[in-house]
Amino acid sequence: MKLPAFLRLLGLVLLGAGTASLPKERKRRDRTFGEGDSYAVLGNYDLGPDNYDEVIDLSDYEGLMDYGDQLPEVIVTSLVPPTRIGSTQSTVTPRTLSSKPAMSRPTTLGVLDSPSSHGLPTCLVCVCLGSSVYCDDTDLENIPPLPKTTAYLYARFNRIRRIHARDFQGLTKLKRIDLSSNSIFSIDDDALRLLPALQDLILPENQLAALPMLPASIEVLDVRLNRLQSSGIQPEAFRALEKLQFLYLADNLLDSIPGPLPPSLRSLHLQNNMIETMQSDAFCDSEEHKHSRRQLEDIRLDGNPINLGLFPSAYFCLPRLPTGRCC
Repeated sequence: MKLPAFLRLLGLVLLGAGTASLPKERKRRDRTFGEGDSYAVLGNYDLGPDNYDEVIDLSDYEGLMDYGDQLPEVIVTSLVPPTRIGSTQSTVTPRTLSSKPAMSRPTTLGVLDSPSSHGLPTCLVCVCLGSSVYCDDTDLENIPPLPKTTAYLYARFNRIRRIHARDFQGLTKLKRIDLSSNSIFSIDDDALRLLPALQDLILPENQLAALPMLPASIEVLDVRLNRLQSSGIQPEAFRALEKLQFLYLADNLLDSIPGPLPPSLRSLHLQNNMIETMQSDAFCDSEEHKHSRRQLEDIRLDGNPINLGLFPSAYFCLPRLPTGRCC
């Protein structure tokens, strides 16, 4: 073999041996890195712009850039399922959203499927506690469908304008209705008449001009601050209410004292109306002078244009004189 050819072969062997040793040398030098150093140190070399090409042999770029031994394994868990999952590989059962989500309701009231004026079940718009339903200040425009076990309804400070016969249908346990501060101008006759347990009907601050037919079980009737007229009270309307004890009709447009009044009555408030006169038997039976109404101790007629001194025969059966202008 000629000398030039032998020298070329020897050079190739030496070049291969030097290149093969670079990864081991690189790993040895990498161990000298300090994590907090402002610049890297490789062996005895300071890595800088002037000697960068002397330290790193870019001809073995693929070997030098192998960081597989240095980087920790990172496991990424995605909440989003893969866009392509074979039907045989999928282990997640797709969920179908229902247009009517299941809603829990108080078990004491039973299931209430009918929606309120908000489009939601009543016990989601209102607060249902035991046999009481609280719908105060919820922007209601109608009486919401109520559970059959409702005994107490509070729907104050709303925008209810009318009470329909169907609103309380079948609520045989309903004892108290409080609809204060609404805009009620009309109540169907059959809306309240068929409620056998109703005791308290609270309707102040509405726009009623007439009273509906009431059940005989009524004990408290509060219709203050309405537009009630004497023509809006049916004759003999209160006679059949044998349990009526408190009748509040103040701040209306009445021009006469409604009657006859039941013997059970204890308090009658008629202040701030338009009453100018009264019948001689407004409170007492003119033919039965021995009759006394000992329970009726609270009669208020103040704020009316009537002169109570002109009707002395109307009070002989009362334990106390009415409050009002006497002369």
